[in-house]
Amino acid sequence: MRDEFLLDPEIVFLNHGSFGACPRPVFEEYQRIQAELERDPVEFLSLKRRFPSLIGEVRTRLAVYLGAQPANLILVPNATTGVNAVARSLKLRPGDEIVTTNHEYGGNDLLWRWVCERGGARYVVVETVPATAVGDLLAACSERTRVLFVSHVSSATALRFPVEELCRRARDAGVLVVVDGAHAPSQLDLDLEAVGADFYAGNCHKWLCAPKGAGFLYVRPEAQALLDPVILSWDWEEPAWPDRHRWHGTRDPSAYLAVPAAIDFQAERDWSRVRTRCHELAVRAWRELSDTLGTEPLAAGDHEFVQMCTVRLPPGDAHELGVRLRREHRIEVLAQDWRGEPVLRASFQGYNDDRDLEALMEALPRALH
Repeated sequence: MRDEFLLDPEIVFLNHGSFGACPRPVFEEYQRIQAELERDPVEFLSLKRRFPSLIGEVRTRLAVYLGAQPANLILVPNATTGVNAVARSLKLRPGDEIVTTNHEYGGNDLLWRWVCERGGARYVVVETVPATAVGDLLAACSERTRVLFVSHVSSATALRFPVEELCRRARDAGVLVVVDGAHAPSQLDLDLEAVGADFYAGNCHKWLCAPKGAGFLYVRPEAQALLDPVILSWDWEEPAWPDRHRWHGTRDPSAYLAVPAAIDFQAERDWSRVRTRCHELAVRAWRELSDTLGTEPLAAGDHEFVQMCTVRLPPGDAHELGVRLRREHRIEVLAQDWRGEPVLRASFQGYNDDRDLEALMEALPRALH
């Protein structure tokens, strides 16, 4: 499958989790749409002509794929935009609380800290792991807690959190749940209506392999009135909630419109089998890297991650290690600090095989010394 992606064949690419990678057929459809737009931009982009139906068709197709009602889904450029839209819409007051885990994406961590500082709210970070996350997070809630914020699959630590149970228990407690689902679509079979989050932001450009600039925000009907528009413009007086969030000014919607091609690409290749093979590679990496490095695994078992895994590194400069692996060994993999601890995250997608993992296993001891 490597030939179906545009990746540099000279690079061992084990970092799909950062920005994804677009398959050649999907990218070609993306470029075809861009060319169509440029041939007749007014006809294509006008709110009185093609644009509403084009976006509506994508939203419907994506909603079916995600197990959501189209009326509860809007398109955004990425999960970060979706989480920002929710966080900035909340009217936090002094004494309010936002409760989260110590596994959250750094950009969103900064966002919530800023929102809390602006409103005089408390930002409560709970140290937890997937097996105890529901109890730990709910125990940290009080009568002042407005929101629980949690990743479905965490970015730095690659762990899958039990968001379904958390959403159910939090609703019983009267607490809103905001889920960062940046890494979930295509890594997991999603049924957003069953997950039950009040707000769920996700990416299509990561594991679904759509072009960059395609994401979504799902909002339960009961919470839709809480969301301010990402951008308020000409659609704001439309009667249907998702249509009021449709127009973001003049921008190229081609990444959105190529999402169906990404869904088709994976469906035509029996992606459940691809995902299983990638999980097996991640399990092997998790075990062998931890053994080689002599470090304690982050995950309690292979059920806690899917197509990427994170392992602890020996003390040292993680960023420099990543640079050395790239420059000296032509291996692209994420090495970074997580909460002051050096870690390495390996991602596996359909274009990876055993040879890629073996190249990392061979290079890592040399790069560490």
